[in-house]
This record gives sequence, C-alpha cells and structure tokens, in this order.
Amino acid sequence: MKKLKADKTRFLAVLAVIGPGIIAASAGNDSGGISTYSVAGARYGYKMLWMMVLMTPAFVIIQEMAGRMGAVTGKGFSALIRERFGVRPTFLAMLLLLGSTAATTVAEFAGVAAAMELFGVSRLLSVPIAAAIVWLLVVRGSYRNVEKVLLALSSVFVAYVVSAFMAKPDWMAVSQALVVPSVVPEAGFVALAIGLTGTTIAPWMQFLVQSNIVDKGTSIKEWRIARFDVMAGALVANVVAIFIIITTGAVLHPAGIAITDARQAAEALAPLAGSYATILFAIGLLAASVLSAAVLPLTASYAICEAFGWESGLDRNWSEAPVFNGLYTFVIFTAAATILIPGLDLIAIMLVSQVVNGMMLPFLLLFMMVIISDRRVMGRYVNGAVHNVLAWGTIVIAISLTVLLLGMTILGYG
Repeated sequence: MKKLKADKTRFLAVLAVIGPGIIAASAGNDSGGISTYSVAGARYGYKMLWMMVLMTPAFVIIQEMAGRMGAVTGKGFSALIRERFGVRPTFLAMLLLLGSTAATTVAEFAGVAAAMELFGVSRLLSVPIAAAIVWLLVVRGSYRNVEKVLLALSSVFVAYVVSAFMAKPDWMAVSQALVVPSVVPEAGFVALAIGLTGTTIAPWMQFLVQSNIVDKGTSIKEWRIARFDVMAGALVANVVAIFIIITTGAVLHPAGIAITDARQAAEALAPLAGSYATILFAIGLLAASVLSAAVLPLTASYAICEAFGWESGLDRNWSEAPVFNGLYTFVIFTAAATILIPGLDLIAIMLVSQVVNGMMLPFLLLFMMVIISDRRVMGRYVNGAVHNVLAWGTIVIAISLTVLLLGMTILGYG
C-alpha cells in the first residue's frame, strides 16, 4: 500500500512539471521546420538523416542547459543576458529575436492556410479564425489551460510517424543513411544544412523553455523531474523530424518531385503513398502551425519584457502586463494580416527565417555558455564536461557552416 502511494505521488510530481520542454521542442517542428525537412527529403533523399542524428544530442543538451538556468536562477534567458552583458548587446539580441520570430509567425499562418486549403477552406476564412482562437487562448486563458491545449496539439505529431510507415521506405537504406555521413558539394546543400540546424535548434526555443520553467515556478528541487520533460521533449521532436525526412525521401525523391513547402509535400504524397498519408501530413501541418503560432509570439513577448524589466506572464492581465499582452497581440494579428496580402512570397519568408535562425544560433549560444559557466550565477549547477563539449561543438559547426556557405557563394558553387 505504501509503495502504491509512493508511486502515485511520484507520478503526480511528474505530471506537475511536464509541459515546458515538450511544448518548446514540439513547436520547433513548425510550418517552416516541416517545410525544411520536407525539402531535405524530396531534394536529397535520405542523405541528410545523419545530420539529424548528430544534432539530436546537441539539441537535448542545449534545451537542458536553458531549463537548468531557469530553475536555478528563477530568471529568463534575456534577463540573464542583460545582467551579464548590459543593455546594448541585449537590445541587439532582442531585435534579432523579434525579427526572426515575427517572420516565422508569418510562416505559421502560411502553414494554417496551406493545411486548410488542402481541405477546401479558403485562407480568407481559416487564417483570421486561427488568429482569433490563438489570441483568445493565450491572452484570455490561464497558464495551466494554455499548457493543456498546447500539449494536446503536440501529441498530433505522431501523424508524421504513421505517414512514414505508410510510405514504405527502404529501411536498410534509411538505417545506413542514419549512421553513414553523405555530403553533396553544392551551396544549396550547405544552405539547407544551415536551415536544418536553425529549425532543429532554433534560438527562440532556449528563450521559450527557460521562460516556461520560470513561469511555471519550477524550483531547483523539482528540476530533477522537469529535466526529464525538457530532454525527452527534444529527443521526441527530433525523432518526428527524422520521420518527416524519411517520408518525403521515400516517396518524393525517387519520383523526382521538387517541392518548396509542406503543402506541396502533402499534395504530392497522395498519388504515391495514398490519400490517408496526405490527410495525416496535412493534420500534422495544421497542428504544428497552430501550436507554433501560439508559442512564437509568446516567446518574443516573454524575452523582450524580461530583458527590460517589464511585467510578463500568461496569468497577468492587460493592466498588470500591458507591454507583454500588447506585443503578443501585435505579432499575432500583424502576421495573420500579412498572409492575406496577395502575391506575397511566403516560401521565401519561411526559408529565410530558418537560415537566419541558423546564423543567430552560435551568437546566442555564446551568451548561454558564458552565463552557465559562471559560478556566481549557477553555483554548483555549472556545466559539466559533456555539456561543454557538445555545446561548443554545436557553436563551431554552426559558424563553420555559415562561413562555408558564404565561401561557396562567392566562389560560384551552385
């Protein structure tokens, strides 16, 4: 009986801290992410799968570091940047973050429009409704209720795993691609590699997971359990991304079908993998877009308010946190309105935002590494050797890819 009570207590403790890590990592598989993974599979087959395997431990470690900083200090990432580096570097970081999240939020509503158009619903109807629902959910809801809805949306990503099995890939070829590196010597391959890095380990995710840990009130005593949520969320998100590449690599690459976004990927699956695969892919796209449309503006609002000492939080009303709620509202409705502009090149916005994320990543990680290695801030919870090796390795790789892309572009490699 005592064992049963202990198990029940342990289970309730896990449920109490679950959420921030899963939501933050799942939101990374957004409309732009799904498009980037789909393009990788359609254009290069399974050739980029090994990169996803290498990025997985780095992603897990980086998310864990962000969550640990929140649990130890009780402060968001932007607040720690301001305290450690001053106002000017913080202002620049917030400007880059706002630009990146705003562009990516436009892409999220593009994903909503694309998914609903696959079901015959015009974007003139679907986008305003989605924007209103997302705004009401976050601005009018409590943290607990918002978290429950976002966790439910995260569960829909299993659709991509099912789609991959329906595509009937060559699992021997997949297994080989996961462990054997393969490189195509062209600028497009390198640019896509940067995009994969930027969408897999998106800079805004570190701000989001740390802010969520703080907003949820997770203490360092609870961090042992919350750490599992953060790390498991990152792992599962990357597994889903791998299955998206497998799906498009198995179906679209052999057929020579060139795609530029997730909607085209879903449409192209129908004649080759069956209509159910298309429906599942579209449902996943819709859930991903709504989840990220809620989360991305939230991230920017949290980070900017924390950076400059303004009140923030889902449980604070307009009078208590006017800047927080105002920023969130502005980004949501500006992004939704942008989608309704005729002739807008949404694909360019989507892909550029992912490459910008990839270029921003090493600079934000440098801030993180300085802060998390400072014993005055982290006490005995500073990084260990494994964390340092993986984090610094990610920084070096991200910078190297950017330099390589610039070099290949200057030298004229297509």
